[in-house]
Amino acid sequence: MHLKIRRASKAYAGVPALIDAALDLYGGEVLGLVGENGAGKSTLIKLLAGLEAPDSLEARLNGARVTIPDSAAARRLGLRFIHQELAIVPALTVAENLFLNNPLPRLGGVFVNRAALYTLADEALRRLGIEHIDLRQRAALLSPGDAMLVKIASAFIGADEQQPLIYIMDEPSAALNQAEAELLYAVIERLRARGCALLVVTHRLHELFRIAQRVTVMRDGRVVTTQKITETSAEALIQAMTGANASQLPATEQVKTVPPAERPLLRVRGLRTDALVSASFELRAGEIVGVAGLAGAGRSQLLGALMGIDKRRAGGIELASEALQNPAPADCWARGIAYLPEERRSQGLLLGGRVSHNMTLPHLSRFRRWLAMMDRRAEDRRSQQLSHSVQLRATGIQQRLRELSGGNQQKVMFARAILAKPRLVLLDEPTRGVDVGAKRDIYRLIRELAADGAGILLVSSELDELLALCGRILIMRERRLVDEVPTADLDERALLSLMFAGAA
Repeated sequence: MHLKIRRASKAYAGVPALIDAALDLYGGEVLGLVGENGAGKSTLIKLLAGLEAPDSLEARLNGARVTIPDSAAARRLGLRFIHQELAIVPALTVAENLFLNNPLPRLGGVFVNRAALYTLADEALRRLGIEHIDLRQRAALLSPGDAMLVKIASAFIGADEQQPLIYIMDEPSAALNQAEAELLYAVIERLRARGCALLVVTHRLHELFRIAQRVTVMRDGRVVTTQKITETSAEALIQAMTGANASQLPATEQVKTVPPAERPLLRVRGLRTDALVSASFELRAGEIVGVAGLAGAGRSQLLGALMGIDKRRAGGIELASEALQNPAPADCWARGIAYLPEERRSQGLLLGGRVSHNMTLPHLSRFRRWLAMMDRRAEDRRSQQLSHSVQLRATGIQQRLRELSGGNQQKVMFARAILAKPRLVLLDEPTRGVDVGAKRDIYRLIRELAADGAGILLVSSELDELLALCGRILIMRERRLVDEVPTADLDERALLSLMFAGAA
């Protein structure tokens, strides 16, 4: 199998996003695709998926010229797409989710043949060597790793077992812990052994050296190099992505820091919700405190309780010595609590909205004039200032959010937080799915917020990130906050041991 792509180009409002890109995908091979946010990776994938009309595109499958006018055409050609934000319906069973993009088996063309549905679903999972997932459980109970495997398996429904498919995966491991990522790597290897061609977009460079045979680097809408993975290095890839050596990139340590205040900014005592068993801790102004734990340990639920998303059942929360009595999220924003959720696309952003509107969304009252009319000039002026502060890469503040890369969408979320002039900032996986350069920008923004006197509570699955940014780390297990350790006393191995303690 050979999918050959040439002269792939696309511009938005006259601004080039993709310029004469070329790719070759071969059966039995994994091609890694890397580049900074805004390099053109997402645009290229949209063209291959038939979701965007290209300005130009030449495609050949096994030598025959083909076109991809829409998603149905891409599917007929054997292309299957696994996106970072999974289309999983929590209320449906695992088996039913496998058929979301596939025709349901029916009796007499009318009634769903549930016996056949479960048989075909079981076959799809077993073809990938997956036997631990219960087809009849609700998808809401799936871990992020198992949800990813279900999405991959759905491509086999109705597919010819003798016809290898072409998998295009966008950050498939971004939401996974290490154990789940290992399972994903094993599935990718099985697909490769079956003769499938795989294009894997990732920002985790170490992952490439584990799963890929070749790697393509994009920068500023162009493909700048394609190499065998055995003939390159992480340093060389960073240089190709950025045009600079890693040592030349701006260091996060250049941000001036201030010592945390002596008195606690935030006091949490015996906090309990339906999703959180117990949490007690303190956070000082100017301090960055991490939250570590395995998937399902309750990290996101802790932030949700502090933000008023989950109703408190017991315990107390004090912000600057003022008790918070079950405030709604809007009240929390008004009190100077900023929140960046884990799933920014579904929980934090209006993808069809403008950059400026997304920045000011929780703060619209600041830009109202008489008769509730919006002062658009003031809103745009402030949004322009924020775009500069977060180093946003966009055509302008009127650009639609869906057209921005993941890293730039996250920068819009940080601009929203800065506009709040926050006392407390709750960050849930703020660097998930962003490239090396955007990650450094985000680290700078986090440190600047702390230097301005905000208390930062940081949830991250990247252990090196927690150790580099935080002065203390809170350990969560089984939806309880069980320990608190200074980072000076930790390394990655010790932190992992604390996370896994009692989980055997």
